[in-house]
Amino acid sequence: MESEMLRFLIRSLWKAGFFLSLLAVACGRADPSCKTRRCLAEMLINKSYTSQPQYENCTQMIYVPLIEYQTLSVDTKNLRLISRLQASLIWSDLELGWNTSVYQYDEVILPVSKVWTPELHVTNGIVTTMKHSSRDLLAYSNGTLAHTVIINAEVNCEVNLFNYPFAADECPVAIQTWSTDGCGTELILGDLKMVDGTHGDWRTDSVLFQKQRDDRNYIMVALSIKYLNPFITLMLPSILIVLADVVSFALPLGGGERNSFKVTLVLSFTMFLIILNDELPGDSQCSPIIRTHFCICLVLMVFSMLVSLVLTRVAKDGSLILCCCRKGSTPENTANKEEKEDEEAKAGISVVPPNASEEHGQMLRKVVNFLQDLDAKEQETKTTV
Repeated sequence: MESEMLRFLIRSLWKAGFFLSLLAVACGRADPSCKTRRCLAEMLINKSYTSQPQYENCTQMIYVPLIEYQTLSVDTKNLRLISRLQASLIWSDLELGWNTSVYQYDEVILPVSKVWTPELHVTNGIVTTMKHSSRDLLAYSNGTLAHTVIINAEVNCEVNLFNYPFAADECPVAIQTWSTDGCGTELILGDLKMVDGTHGDWRTDSVLFQKQRDDRNYIMVALSIKYLNPFITLMLPSILIVLADVVSFALPLGGGERNSFKVTLVLSFTMFLIILNDELPGDSQCSPIIRTHFCICLVLMVFSMLVSLVLTRVAKDGSLILCCCRKGSTPENTANKEEKEDEEAKAGISVVPPNASEEHGQMLRKVVNFLQDLDAKEQETKTTV
């Protein structure tokens, strides 16, 4: 009888030890011979909980204590905002907690690929990529996990460029997590910080949270142009070229210097527009007024060139008639030719030396005497007949 009772006790103790060991594993307890952080991490990794924590309400709350926003660049030609967001994420997964009486550590490092991590999306982004800032995350004993992600997004930004290069406007960046039919994740946003707000010709003035829908949060990015560089490279050269065109009226009409100078200015301004075509802003809600400025400058310069050509014609010929002249000379042309011939004759006489004029007079007297003798002989022959 005693042997049977002993056997029964041994079997009972073995069953109790077996069930206790199973209960220890189920409650997150491990082999008491391994109590290091790495053993704790391996125990949590072996659970392989790569799916979203799911409870009765089917919604996981994601707390975002800080988002660091940075404007990388603004594509003025295509109206694109390229930004970078670094978000700190905190969420709870109770099944990844442990008993601190067994493992006397409050936190442990786990690989990101072995646990579930939430994803953030920029819903109005044309191109959006999210990557982990590190291959590891931090897990706490109460089941809280902390991680940091980096989002690079290219957003279509309809900035009002009517006053370019003095434009300023706001561009929304929409942040959202996955959710459908009451299940998924929901964001609880904390602070927003702007990092390095100056890049290129644009400056980031401020960033603010704005919630326009229950399921979507917006970061309103206030942008303004640093007008000094566009003013120097776009507007100032056009103003100086127009000023040079106005001052060119002081050049004389004769010789063609004024006309050639004005033609050179028009060609230079045209090449200036062709070269800077890639720098001009693209179409937005309102067409930039700088396009009208360049158009007016070009029209004024071409009109000035045409006026100069007409004035040159009037100064030379005294007429605005632009038709071709006939081969036969008009009375005005004949008078002009006679005046020119008289001037040439006067010029020729003025340069004849005195000796040449005396010889010319002697030759004329000889010719006159010869003609007189010839006339006398003809009269004598008539009288004899």
